[in-house]
Amino acid sequence: MRLILLPLLIGVLQTAGFGGTPVFHSELIFPPENIHNHSSSIVETPNGDLLVCWYHGSGERTADDVKILGSRRHPGQSTWESPFIMADVPGFPDTNPAMVVSPQKKLFIFWANIVANQWGTALLRMKVSADFEQASGPPRWDWQDVILLKPLHFEEEYIQKAAGLLPLVKNHPEFKKEIEEAICSAGNKFDRRIGWMPRIHPLILPSGRILVPLYSDVFSVSVIAISDDEGKTWSCSEPLLGIGNVQPSLVLKKDGTIAAFMRDNGPGLKIQYSESGDQGVHWSKVRYLKIPNPGSSVDVVALKNGHWVLVCNNTTDGRNRLAVLLSKDEGHSWPWIRYLENVRKGVGGYSYPSVIQTRDGLIHVTYSWGERGKGQSIKHAAFNEDWISSPQ
Repeated sequence: MRLILLPLLIGVLQTAGFGGTPVFHSELIFPPENIHNHSSSIVETPNGDLLVCWYHGSGERTADDVKILGSRRHPGQSTWESPFIMADVPGFPDTNPAMVVSPQKKLFIFWANIVANQWGTALLRMKVSADFEQASGPPRWDWQDVILLKPLHFEEEYIQKAAGLLPLVKNHPEFKKEIEEAICSAGNKFDRRIGWMPRIHPLILPSGRILVPLYSDVFSVSVIAISDDEGKTWSCSEPLLGIGNVQPSLVLKKDGTIAAFMRDNGPGLKIQYSESGDQGVHWSKVRYLKIPNPGSSVDVVALKNGHWVLVCNNTTDGRNRLAVLLSKDEGHSWPWIRYLENVRKGVGGYSYPSVIQTRDGLIHVTYSWGERGKGQSIKHAAFNEDWISSPQ
């Protein structure tokens, strides 16, 4: 649905306020393709560009042609640049990019380089650029590295807590088997130090600490990579351990608490949640929220006015419905909801949202878009808070 035409939208966006008028526009970043395009990340650059990246290829579980592509849109323009390469380790699949722009005006991109076509063989990689606002083409990268992590207290925490989860999945033999196998893997130093993958934006705290949310497909849990020196060195949090809680999205509360909203890879079919009171090192017991989740990524952002926006597939089966939820009480309730996509199951799939609020107050979401008979692309939607709360 288009509430206003794009040329008018661009004019509206150049003003500071929206006057209570709902604003919405969406478009595909590039024409649909018969190849996998998935897991995007969007940022706003200091000069007002929108920069998006995603992974593109024949399938990371079977092929080695998968690479990270990107596109940008300059302020006031209605079209996106032709895709360019953001990251590509030749001969190996590159997946799950996550970007952030630091207060020092550096662009960070984190991604998973899949060594042997299995998620458990992922290497966590990063690039940094101080020169990323070109008129066209990719950033000029200053530095890149592989990030190696030792998750804090992982062996003892995982083995002890995961064993306590087994009675909770006694009626779900497939999940019980996964946990039992993961408990064995937790005792292997190599297994617990590799396979950690990003998905959602890093969070940079007021202290300058960078938090990169990660997850493991082997253990189906999450950890947080932590840097206090602008990405030069890294430590790791303790595990956020529940039944299949992965792909955390981090949001900072007004009191300094960090909230993590996570995809449910277990039998609960609800978004999972945890909190940290010490800047991301230790985490509360993971619990379920009331919001449905079909095993699909979620993203949350705190707006400048303190309200929160959550984008997710609020179903228990399928990714045919992509919802935008609004909370004015830091996630205690979500009384407003609108849909970016809402079709019959089997017609289309829309997932893996990436959410930001730009300096003009507008909310931007990019997400994986695919429809039967049309192909796959990455879609961009731009709207204001009034659109979420306005009657449908």
